[in-house]
Amino acid sequence: MALVYVPMTARSRDEGHRASTPLELFFDLCFVVAIAQAGAQLVHALAEGHPGTGVINYFFVFFGVWWAWMNFTWFASAYDCDDVPYRIATLVQIAGVLVYAAGVGRAFNENDWTMAVIGYLIMRVALTAQWLRAASGESGEARTAALKYAAGLVLCQAGWVVLLFVPDGMRHWLFLVVAAAELLVPVLAERGHQTPWHAHHIVERYGLFTIIVLGETISASTVAVKSALDEHEALGELLPIAAGGLLIVFAAWWIYFAVPMHEHLTSNREAIPWGYGHLLIFASGAAIGAGIEVAVEHAVGKAHISRLAANAAVTVPTALFLLMVWLLHSRHFKRGLAQQLTLPVSALAMLACSWTGTYAVLYAGLVAVATVVIGMSLADRAPSAPAGV
Repeated sequence: MALVYVPMTARSRDEGHRASTPLELFFDLCFVVAIAQAGAQLVHALAEGHPGTGVINYFFVFFGVWWAWMNFTWFASAYDCDDVPYRIATLVQIAGVLVYAAGVGRAFNENDWTMAVIGYLIMRVALTAQWLRAASGESGEARTAALKYAAGLVLCQAGWVVLLFVPDGMRHWLFLVVAAAELLVPVLAERGHQTPWHAHHIVERYGLFTIIVLGETISASTVAVKSALDEHEALGELLPIAAGGLLIVFAAWWIYFAVPMHEHLTSNREAIPWGYGHLLIFASGAAIGAGIEVAVEHAVGKAHISRLAANAAVTVPTALFLLMVWLLHSRHFKRGLAQQLTLPVSALAMLACSWTGTYAVLYAGLVAVATVVIGMSLADRAPSAPAGV
């Protein structure tokens, strides 16, 4: 049971048995709504033959989802005190996430960010209060860092509000400016003092969010296959897509969790690029599900695109996922050229599957499985390296 109130003080970076709390897990699950909305809009754009605008708009709306989750996660790793005010502030942030999710469709299709910015404002008020509360319990450089975070949140949120009043043609450019400012806040705030985030806890939190993203991919793909079967009974066309998609997701899970990343995160120098790089891991993982939906729609004649474009909707995000996992995870633990090349070569082979016609998704799934098998075999031959891909 949560205490009514406890002083918010920094948690120890060496705390044993640190694990995600039920509140953090609940927080993560609420993001499924926003991820599903972004994925649904991407499916529509790709199926209608608008990959350029679809991918750009998907990136913009997914950035908001990822950054809101990341802000909460790193703060909680350092200052989670689990009392009543902390829980209420977190629940307010969840409400903001749901408001943001409600605005994803308008932001994606009409460049209308009003609802999304309102959702962000709700989240930021709560998170700013959390940082001010953390500052009240700190002193010296730690207090300064917390106040920098609070000030940065306020300034960046003002930028999001300004976004609503600029002409439509300038909105995407201003978005990039404000997003860059957001990314600078942790870098500037932690100069002189590193907040006491917990490496094991952070790695677990990112892993759990990866599972949620891949789970949403399975859910969206299953619904798409079921709907297509109900309407068209095209089992022969859909079974290879369903099988290949499932193999891709299983392999993606296996590959992501193959190495003990907490051993690599020893300071902000490693942690910030690792944490930021996950934008592409999360976005590509969720986009795999959207790609499978596009492939299903093409198989039953509902997508107005070429077979190559439908295949690429699956293979491109899968290749990006593999490449980013190698860049952020695997390369730090692999020994020898063969191990280092496994995932980059697999990403190229995944892209090549785009030109294999009707069974491209199934072939991509087999490439993903082969990647796991080869990675495990190479790891067995190098006992000093972690077992994995």
